[in-house]
Amino acid sequence: MRYWLFKSEPNKFSWDQLVEKGEAGEEWDGIRNYLARNNMREMKIGDRGLFYHSNIGKEVVGICEVSAESAPDSTTDDPRWDCVHLRAVRPVKKPVTLADVKAEPRLSNMSLVTSMRLSVQPVTEEEWRIVCAMAETDPD
Repeated sequence: MRYWLFKSEPNKFSWDQLVEKGEAGEEWDGIRNYLARNNMREMKIGDRGLFYHSNIGKEVVGICEVSAESAPDSTTDDPRWDCVHLRAVRPVKKPVTLADVKAEPRLSNMSLVTSMRLSVQPVTEEEWRIVCAMAETDPD
């Protein structure tokens, strides 16, 4: 299993909206960055993700899972753009803010710190476990 971080502006698509989608989940569409797209192309069903509210809140609020592998993005006719489908697994017990992540020395190389604008980011297993511990949430 691999781990990822998915950023979403909560006023456009929030954690609560992903939860409402249930088992069906949601197409993670509209990504127009090549690195983010390539990250999605590497994902497999069952990979886990940190759901991060960007701009408003700036915090990890939930654990999600890849429910469908990369396929053409239905919001465009441009064949360059793909996306995965995500479903909510569970909320975190304690949101982890960007400030919390930056204050944790063991996360200094995390993409959330070093590539802040990238909307779909890889997360190492060690980073996953640290963030889940900070969130008081079982990493498994």
